[in-house]
Amino acid sequence: MIAFVFPGGASLGAVQVGMLKALQEAGVRPNFCVGSSVGALNAAWVAADPTRAVADLEEIWLGIRRADMFPVSPMQMGLAVLGRRQYLVPSEGLRQLVSRALPLRRLDAGGVPLAVVTTDVNTGQPVVHTSGAAIPALMASCAIPGIFPPVKIGGRYLMDGAISDNAAIDVAVRAGADRVYVLPSGYACALERPPATALGMTLHALSFVVHQRLIADVGHFADRVDLRVAPPLCPLAVSPADFRHTPELIARAYQQTCAWLRSGGRSRGAEHLGFHGAHLARPFPLPVVAQPQPSVARMRVQRALWHASVETIWAIGRAANRARSKSATRTHRSHTRSMD
Repeated sequence: MIAFVFPGGASLGAVQVGMLKALQEAGVRPNFCVGSSVGALNAAWVAADPTRAVADLEEIWLGIRRADMFPVSPMQMGLAVLGRRQYLVPSEGLRQLVSRALPLRRLDAGGVPLAVVTTDVNTGQPVVHTSGAAIPALMASCAIPGIFPPVKIGGRYLMDGAISDNAAIDVAVRAGADRVYVLPSGYACALERPPATALGMTLHALSFVVHQRLIADVGHFADRVDLRVAPPLCPLAVSPADFRHTPELIARAYQQTCAWLRSGGRSRGAEHLGFHGAHLARPFPLPVVAQPQPSVARMRVQRALWHASVETIWAIGRAANRARSKSATRTHRSHTRSMD
């Protein structure tokens, strides 16, 4: 049995579309699909209809903009800072996209068996969904902690499946797969500078965490199953929060996967997944520039400003709590007088 494994990667999930296109042209078809995070969405489209999945996914990915997926607003940010929200971004945009376009309403109603991985918020354990309503499970698998709200299914609060089991190779093996194709979205190994936004930095850092888990899983299962890991893009200078480079990601992944398949399509283990700096992707070494150390006075000023910011946030929160308490007291008194 052939299984396709789709790890997470936010906007870098577009890479998997190019990989799928190359595999489809080579005549490689899955008998089982499993995915985590955005990889669960790609897996769901493949499971729904493997013959149409590549064309449908390419059209959908080319139409996605960051504002559709991550509609950040100052009000939402403020509510999160004040402890009134568990998340920074509402997930309605993603839910509307999936509900409108996904031709699959139940996980077990597709042409190929599907498994969607989520993470239990309270225990951190992976939860694998193979039946039931598709949309809630997919939304839970994509619920990046702190970014999107968790999803409650069957009495449990669930979040991003990439946190507990990004590659989910073990799920494919337990399902009976004897050949497993892993389609990693990779990570930005060649950024010129760190991401400029909090969202970008969060997703970038998370991509390192889940990629490390992928390396460990590939090393663990390399001798237990016919494991074939498509090579991720390198160099890659696209943040997982950046949806402007989708055409390039799909095209590069397609060309690279075609070349990999022509060479035999065999996995080289975990060595080609290892972390490396952007300098390895350059034709010349970067000069080492000594960074000036901040003065003691400057460090004291920065520390004072940081403490002042924290105190301000706490003061705002305390004021909001007092206002809510006074309002509740007035409401109670008014209700008591009306009863008298």
